[in-house]
Amino acid sequence: MKKVITYGTYDLLHEGHVNLLRRAKELGDYLIVGVTNDSFDRDRGKLNVRNNVLERVEAVKATGFVDQVIIEDYVGQKIDDILKYDVDVFAIGSDWEGKFDYLKEFCDVVYLPRTEGVSSTMLRAESETIVRLGIVGCGRIARRLVAESQKVDAVRIEALYDTAAEAAAELCPEGARVASSFEELVESVDAVYIATPHLMHYTQAKYALEHGCHVLCETPMVLSEAHAKELFALAEERGLVLVEANKTAYCPAFNHLITLIKSGLIGDVVGIDASESKLWGRDKLRRELDPKQAGGSIYEMGSYPLLPIVRLLGTEYENINLYSRLNDDGVDVYTRGIVRYKSAVASFQLGLGVKTEGNLVISGTKGYAYVPSPWWKTDYFELRYEDQNENKKYFYKWDEPGLRYELQEFVACIINHRLTSARLRPQESIAMARVMQQFTDRINFFEL
Repeated sequence: MKKVITYGTYDLLHEGHVNLLRRAKELGDYLIVGVTNDSFDRDRGKLNVRNNVLERVEAVKATGFVDQVIIEDYVGQKIDDILKYDVDVFAIGSDWEGKFDYLKEFCDVVYLPRTEGVSSTMLRAESETIVRLGIVGCGRIARRLVAESQKVDAVRIEALYDTAAEAAAELCPEGARVASSFEELVESVDAVYIATPHLMHYTQAKYALEHGCHVLCETPMVLSEAHAKELFALAEERGLVLVEANKTAYCPAFNHLITLIKSGLIGDVVGIDASESKLWGRDKLRRELDPKQAGGSIYEMGSYPLLPIVRLLGTEYENINLYSRLNDDGVDVYTRGIVRYKSAVASFQLGLGVKTEGNLVISGTKGYAYVPSPWWKTDYFELRYEDQNENKKYFYKWDEPGLRYELQEFVACIINHRLTSARLRPQESIAMARVMQQFTDRINFFEL
């Protein structure tokens, strides 16, 4: 049997893609297609890809020419795949003429003619949708997002609003304007990025959704399970995108880690331990330690260590115990949570003024995953086993401060009419809000 392999992004699958796959299949008996992973595309600067990898895989399968689909994750994988699958022919479009001649050492290399007059780039240009984004709250995180927006296609900062007008004016990029009110901002944009203090998120997100705006809301989105459910129900009813801006949820390395673990590489997950802390001076943590602005370690950072727990073990835990050390203002400067599931247990610890090792360890029946500090913006992790010769290290690109990944996912959801993101599902955001509410209500709470 003669095996043929080809690779591509296959974004906005079109006639040119179909013709190339047909020609590749005619070269042999069995066609393998490598579809580039989302993180691999981002590493190569392709932040304008409209369809996520699952959508692109399904589109390739639907052509009927493909016998096997694999995912391309890393540079150099083509040689590994050719040897692994005993490939006879490597086929690629003629626009890559000469670029893959180095593969001739391993198999035949064929450059296939392109279909003139059509490409994914052309289709994106013809159907280009520019999402007009408004920003409310012009503090530290919003400043980073404005800079990151320059790295994401199809989004334009249209307007900014802050109760301190001078802060909005200082941040306002060329071509944007300062709105005189939040209501005025909502009227003039397609989507809103909410970066105000936690206690304002619910009211502002609800208003934006009620007035037809998609919403990207900083984490924690809300501090109440009921509010989270209400907002997601409202978004679904109005056909709008509502996404929690937890940057780790959209981090390339983190998503590959989750995929590998769910595929069973470390066996059944029985334990997760995640930590995060900041040892800053009180003068730098004014808002973070202000009880009137929902200050404290669990409100400020809790959604990050909760993320791998709910992504891997689910949202239906049996019990959570919370242990906190409070300062004189009643704000938790340290909180540790123990989450019990039917067949697993997880822990998280958070510190504002208390320092701990900020790593992530996921324990399984075959091995464990180790992600060093700062794991919430990792570019590297390891899978470790009893036999150290089986240990594997994984490296990824991480572009600081990482907000481009969440912004790209948000814009892609809007353009592709996907109301939710698989990176952070509504039920997962709701579960994290439930933990925040439990802390507020002091349920299963123990003061240290």
